Amino acid sequence: MPRHSRDIVQHAWKAFAGHDAERIAAVFTEDAEWLAPAGNATAVALDCPSHLVGRRAIAHFLAEDFPRLFVRDVAVVFHAIHADGDRVVVEETMTATLANGTHYANDYCLVFDLRDGLIHRVREYLDTARGHRAIFGDRP
Repeated sequence: MPRHSRDIVQHAWKAFAGHDAERIAAVFTEDAEWLAPAGNATAVALDCPSHLVGRRAIAHFLAEDFPRLFVRDVAVVFHAIHADGDRVVVEETMTATLANGTHYANDYCLVFDLRDGLIHRVREYLDTARGHRAIFGDRP
């Protein structure tokens, strides 16, 4: 198991990419939270909450729900990873092919707060208007 905060987050990304719920759950605290902007297009399209609470809910979303929308060619390009103690900030661009065949591309900033070598909280920031256009087109 990784020991430094930056390594913990990089290890977690490998778990996320594998879509294995048990492996994903293992990188989070029991009471972990993932907070994305309310009403973001992914949550709306999947009819999921934008604030996930608990390692099982987060793991279920990443293993089961996420792949229903982002169906193939999912790629993440990391622009920067900044670590300071138990906080890690990741700047990235994610691209994918959506379930409707549309290309998705958006920039993200994620703030990971760690506790006892596990992820305790993730705050996700993204261009919500760009995400909405990619997923829903021009529909309001």
